[in-house]
Amino acid sequence: MTDLLHQDTGVHIDLDGGSLTIADAVRFARHGGRATLSTAATRRVEAARALKGDLIAREIPIYGVTTGFGDSAHRQIAPEKAAQLQQNMLRFLGAGTGPVASPEVTRLTMLFRANCLAKGNSGVRRELIEQLLTLLNHDILPLIPERGSCGASGDLVPLSYVGRALVGETEVAYEGATREASDVLAELGLEPLELEAKEGLALTNGTSFMSGFAVLAAADARELAFTVDLCTAMASQALLGNHGHFNAFLFEAKPHPGIIESATNIRSLLGGSELTHDAEEIVPLDGAGFRELTRSVQDKYSIRCAPHITGALRDTLEWVDRWIEIEINSSDDNPLFDVGAGRVQSGGNFYGSHMAQGMDALKIALANLCDLMDRQLELVVDEKFNAGLTPNLIPYFAPDDFEAGLHHGFKGMQLSCSALTAEAMKLCNPASIHSRSTEAHNQDKVSMGTISARDARSIVEIAQHIAAIHLIALAQALDLRGIEQASPKVREAHALIRARVAPLDRDRRMDRDIAAVVELIRSGELSHVLG
Repeated sequence: MTDLLHQDTGVHIDLDGGSLTIADAVRFARHGGRATLSTAATRRVEAARALKGDLIAREIPIYGVTTGFGDSAHRQIAPEKAAQLQQNMLRFLGAGTGPVASPEVTRLTMLFRANCLAKGNSGVRRELIEQLLTLLNHDILPLIPERGSCGASGDLVPLSYVGRALVGETEVAYEGATREASDVLAELGLEPLELEAKEGLALTNGTSFMSGFAVLAAADARELAFTVDLCTAMASQALLGNHGHFNAFLFEAKPHPGIIESATNIRSLLGGSELTHDAEEIVPLDGAGFRELTRSVQDKYSIRCAPHITGALRDTLEWVDRWIEIEINSSDDNPLFDVGAGRVQSGGNFYGSHMAQGMDALKIALANLCDLMDRQLELVVDEKFNAGLTPNLIPYFAPDDFEAGLHHGFKGMQLSCSALTAEAMKLCNPASIHSRSTEAHNQDKVSMGTISARDARSIVEIAQHIAAIHLIALAQALDLRGIEQASPKVREAHALIRARVAPLDRDRRMDRDIAAVVELIRSGELSHVLG
């Protein structure tokens, strides 16, 4: 049985509604683990549920508990109908479309929903959270369609699939097969939940689905920032560039933290190179009236300004990560039960504005990285700019060799890279400004946070493929230039690439090579060359 409870490599998370980190969430999503409800959280959950019961018994109208949803909030129902209302909510929201979310996103969606409820403001039973965690810990994952959320009232449609897994009314992925949730629950000796008042709303009314995409996009973007620093160091050497562009003095004069970090990385990666130079090393004119320099005092912007572009991504991630950690440790549903005041309060915590605007900003920073790599690749493959390397990085052939003139090397790789870059740029259009009035004009201003987060995920995946193409080309360029002259750390990165992709000795398909290096990027191994 695929039981993540017994995986030694996983992380154990004790959910308290306030201390979940991005790092632990990513480890849980990608390596498994075990999540439990903390003792303190249990007490808060039970207190809020008791308050909910008292208010219902007093026949006070409570939004979504003893009233209808959305524009039906003016229709109050009797307390004995409250449970059925929640079950019906999960059913009418089952309208998702599109591809099924990845297991990683689904695990995070379930984890974040449980953590929200653990905060103890939602009025649900402890047993509901524990059943959700049982499914999660056994890697029983509802099949959640990606499309259908406007980001307010949260991720209603996607999260309804999580709720229906608990009540046994949807399909789940379990042990490599698609199964009915009711059958899997029976195998585990569990009864499908019969929801109490507010519980359907508490499960669906929040930002957990968009946050799942956001967490993974932000984590992968941080790895991409290093990957682009590595590409810049490799490109600088392949093009016989000027390593003085990355001297500390320049960045201390414009001390954005992200720029400083990127420049520091590139300096470290260039250390010991025999291929680069500093403008100071160019001999003086020595009285002559004119000469053509064999080494330039300044490289093109895509090399010289690379720390400024990658640094902007790093600095964007600093505040995006803060926003994400606040979001995944929040009560993001509605209404909330204020135990201290003995009342229920309605608001808009389900609104995904911070995820929407954070992901829109991340998308732009990532698309700029894609464009940067595409421009660097052009310099490396184009014989007009590549400082004497072969056209399209083809192998060297003697003029009388039959193979001469038959090969086009990285021409197709550059075409693919350009197409990918265009797609990334198209996707970086901000989704947060495209609000739609929906739900009978009750949800008249919505966040579009889920669409933005999904777009960020897509741009990350595109950027990983662009980086893979660029790294393969740079490895080829350094082979042609003489890899033994490259810096030690770049030689180490080159060896990691060469362990997966052979040098290009004649035209061949390269899609499998791209896939292999994408997996190298995703593994995080490349960043280990910094030590």
